[in-house]
Amino acid sequence: MSIAHSTRWIKCAALMAACLLPLAGAQAQDAKIGFVSTERIFREAVPAKAAQTKIEQEFSKRDRELQDLAARLKSTSERLDKDAAVLSESDRMRRQRELTELDKDFQRKQREFREDLNQRRNEELAVVLERTNKVIKQIAEAEKYDIVFQEAVYASPRIDITDKVLKALNK
Repeated sequence: MSIAHSTRWIKCAALMAACLLPLAGAQAQDAKIGFVSTERIFREAVPAKAAQTKIEQEFSKRDRELQDLAARLKSTSERLDKDAAVLSESDRMRRQRELTELDKDFQRKQREFREDLNQRRNEELAVVLERTNKVIKQIAEAEKYDIVFQEAVYASPRIDITDKVLKALNK
């Protein structure tokens, strides 16, 4: 393809786009668009708050156990540091091994706790999100929205229907 031919093609495409742009704008003006902040839903909706409370209750015992283990690890380490100068080599090595084993146990339990907590949080939030999506669909159909976005870099407050969704979820 020659340069002149490709330049004509580009000019033709630009001219067609310029002619179609006003038509696309007219169509877009007729479209009803909405936006819902998922972050606000997870933070403010009664079902999301209930899920968070449920998770906190479910994991509070393990959290306390981890805190107790961390305190025991810290006191054992401080005691070893304080006593290291007066301990025999064999006692110091034995206590160092115990401290290492205690630290490994703590790290393992902490990792398992985080994994289990994240899994449960994801399960609970999925239930909230599913319910939220049903409410959004009901509102969109009732109020004749053409499209509702849940994630956006920017959304005008004019199209934000998060308050409507929260109100419906909180019933």
